[in-house]
Amino acid sequence: EVQLVESGGGLVPPGGSLTLSCAASGFTVNSYAMTWVRQAPGKESEWIAAINSIDDKITYLDSVKGRFTISRDNTKNTLDLQMNSLKPGDTAVYYCAKDVEEYFSGRLTTLDYWGRGTQVTVSS
Repeated sequence: EVQLVESGGGLVPPGGSLTLSCAASGFTVNSYAMTWVRQAPGKESEWIAAINSIDDKITYLDSVKGRFTISRDNTKNTLDLQMNSLKPGDTAVYYCAKDVEEYFSGRLTTLDYWGRGTQVTVSS
């Protein structure tokens, strides 16, 4: 059974840092593209970072580029998201998700398994 479990969320002041982790089971994270998606209150879900399995290509949403870093640990079978210089606009529930493909298509519709999410709140 495929499972994804996120951890590491919390309350952090503007400018702070957090590292989210996603523990995967039932498959290996280096076999499919993996994505971090967030949903802010009252807004649609948006992908923010993705890593391909076929070529390790990493893609970021422009608004997080230079501040967030996605990484994969094949030995632990986890997906991480290091978030620096956090802003109030980063407040959201963050989900990790598995793609059906080895490369990220840019669409959320190809994400077939999602975790339950972890809340990140950026506030003073």
